[in-house]
Amino acid sequence: MSQRILLLGGITEALAIARLLGPQHIYSLAGIGRVPDDLHCQVRVGGFGGAPGLASYLREAGITLLVDATHPYAAQISANAASAARMAGIPCWALRRPAWQAQAGDDWREVDGWAALITQLAPFSRPLFTLGREPLQHLHEIPPTQFWTLRALQACPGNARCEVIGARGPFQLEDERALFTSRGIDVLVSKNSGSLATEPKLEVARGLGVPVLILKRPVLAEVERVFYSGAELAAALGVD
Repeated sequence: MSQRILLLGGITEALAIARLLGPQHIYSLAGIGRVPDDLHCQVRVGGFGGAPGLASYLREAGITLLVDATHPYAAQISANAASAARMAGIPCWALRRPAWQAQAGDDWREVDGWAALITQLAPFSRPLFTLGREPLQHLHEIPPTQFWTLRALQACPGNARCEVIGARGPFQLEDERALFTSRGIDVLVSKNSGSLATEPKLEVARGLGVPVLILKRPVLAEVERVFYSGAELAAALGVD
């Protein structure tokens, strides 16, 4: 039986891999953001119904290899992928970006969860959140001493003490510097995504002496093989 891959997307490198896949393979997206229209492989949008639903899909679609290229913070999806592959009796590989490492001049403070983040945020007044949509669930918690700027893939309403900016990377250094200075950002709140497309914000924070609250990475499920670059994964798949 020829190989049939199900690629779970979520990071930029996944799309690059998808562009190398032929029509027998499937690229799966959660449905957030733009669906690419320049691929030769099949595209599936939406969830699977947890690990059991994904396992059923793997069997029904005749998938022989599951590749998890979701976001480093998508721990539940990664756990479902590893579990579903075991249920279906196929291997699961993962593409996992190396984390950013602090450099000289950085003031990084790792926090573990939302409660710890809010505690660490208390001394600041103008935070910039780059955590995706999660902070939108907490707009009612903004203290009178703070004004939040949120950046997410899609713009949406904020409130009197929060502006939500819709933007998609890659971001340019000068644009990031202008964002920090125009809004008086005094602390950056970020996931450690490891993405080159969003790294300029860290360089700006370093140059301006702005502290960075880094949300701790979750522990991800064990899989058969782990790759740390798209090129390494493509070579192993034989599609480079």
